[in-house]
Amino acid sequence: MHRRRRTALSVSVALLAGAPLLTACGSDAHPGAAAVVGGQRIEVSALQAEVRDARTAQERSPEAAQLIKNTGQLSQEKLNGLIFDRVLQKAADDNGVKVSPREIQTARKQAAAQSGGEKQFAALLLQQRALTPDQIDDAIRRDVLLAKVATAVGGNTSTPDGLQKLVAALGKTSKALHVDVNPRYGEWNDKQVTLGETKTPWLKQVTQDVPPQQQPAGL
Repeated sequence: MHRRRRTALSVSVALLAGAPLLTACGSDAHPGAAAVVGGQRIEVSALQAEVRDARTAQERSPEAAQLIKNTGQLSQEKLNGLIFDRVLQKAADDNGVKVSPREIQTARKQAAAQSGGEKQFAALLLQQRALTPDQIDDAIRRDVLLAKVATAVGGNTSTPDGLQKLVAALGKTSKALHVDVNPRYGEWNDKQVTLGETKTPWLKQVTQDVPPQQQPAGL
């Protein structure tokens, strides 16, 4: 899925903004947790459910084989997203940022229109972000929230400098939350706001058209 273009969803944000079962998390202190963020657990069972739902949706697609092949580390990618969601929400809370249901629906309608309709939009998100249809609203909320947090910290999601400010702010929030990840899934990087070698799609997407030497570190 290495397409050098922004997804319809990231474009909509710009318009609005301007698993295997394990028994420990880092140590025996958190049995059954895939990660602990700000003292709150992300259960292995919750992670497995996300992976299972995504695989089921992929298997129903005409492009099933290719989709599954391109998401060989789906557990890590899904956990990366679950952790990032909590970091982003904390940053939003700290900056008094909220997203309304109307903003979510507006963004979804815009993105779907740009993709050729709801069906095409859902297929695109399954392909590019391994999202099932019932996860779309949450994903859109995340992207809208990301853009609004960027504005609140003096950055944006459309330029390298603006993105750097956003990542720096999220990095501070991440460090304060003391993210502890089960070593089976990798190690969380506060500075890059990512899990190991995984990439946060909603940050990576907006930098794909920027020459590599201009991209913020780690994206």
